[in-house]
Amino acid sequence: MSTSQRKIEHLKLCASSPVESRNTGTGLDDVMMVHRALPEFDMDDIDLSTDFLGKKMNAPFMIASITGGHPDTTPINAALAGAAQELGVGIGVGSQRAAIEDPAQEGSFRVVRDIAPDAFVYGNVGAAQIKEYGIEGVEKLIEMIDADAIAIHLNFLQEAIQPEGDKNASEALDSIKEICSEIKTPVIIKETGAGISHEDALQLKEAGASAIDVGGVGGTTWSGVEVYRARERKDTVSEILGELFWDFGIPTAPSIVECSVSLPVIATGGIRTGLDAAKSIALGASIASSALPFVAPAMKGKDEVVKSISSILDELKVAMFLCGCRNVKRLHFAPIVVTGWTREYIELRGFDAKEFALRSENSKFHIV
Repeated sequence: MSTSQRKIEHLKLCASSPVESRNTGTGLDDVMMVHRALPEFDMDDIDLSTDFLGKKMNAPFMIASITGGHPDTTPINAALAGAAQELGVGIGVGSQRAAIEDPAQEGSFRVVRDIAPDAFVYGNVGAAQIKEYGIEGVEKLIEMIDADAIAIHLNFLQEAIQPEGDKNASEALDSIKEICSEIKTPVIIKETGAGISHEDALQLKEAGASAIDVGGVGGTTWSGVEVYRARERKDTVSEILGELFWDFGIPTAPSIVECSVSLPVIATGGIRTGLDAAKSIALGASIASSALPFVAPAMKGKDEVVKSISSILDELKVAMFLCGCRNVKRLHFAPIVVTGWTREYIELRGFDAKEFALRSENSKFHIV
């Protein structure tokens, strides 16, 4: 099966089937923002603007990588890009592998920059492919969409379940290091649903990554997507594997904490509301992003995507107002109380949950 055909399969499954985490949430339900009964400012004066990797954004939010690589994905990317341009948020494209294999698919990705000339746009390629494409190939992907950054995605869970998956993870870190050292464009390392540990975050920082997208458990599970594909082709082995590893990995909330290594962090994985976004930023993320909630709206058109994102941004404003945060910088220092399984996890991993509850703008916490 071609990469292009697989991409449209994935998109249709995400639009029509339950592909989210079943038993493991994001961990954000264990995070409580400390309410300020006296915000002492007008909610209309809240400033959501932020800088990310050298580019100004109207809000700390991005449309995470969704699609591209098949003619039917072009109008979907056009709708997503139109919303990103109108609202001043960022956007990532799906894996550009299909366009490398078949240049005829480039237009399905290029449409994003054509329609969103002012937005923060990032390209996307798998860690398993960069060894094959090399510096020249990655630069071509960046040029294809005039990208502000290139994301190298880590999806070895999906590769392990997928019969046609590339399961060779050897020298991936060396390849990432080479890309980071040789190209001028910022490099984002992103997981795709299984989270990133502190150990890996430190290695990625040392390799020269510009930012980390945690892509934690709690949202779309690509192991789950592969379960549906396996059922369709009656591949019992892959179906059983996919079911077993459906919720495998680190949930989004603890993964944000794990990735606090003085690099910008993107919180992706089950972000569904503005309150989720606020909690993520208070935990240590620079911005939040989401993908699945915008698939169905994008199939209807730009206005539906704008409506969906606007609701999230309105919710984010309310959360900031009730926590006394008039701008995103203050939100980074907002005290939060971490309880339950998430507290147990991060403390067993060596982090002090109490520090989140006691901090203030004058504390030692530093967000990049």
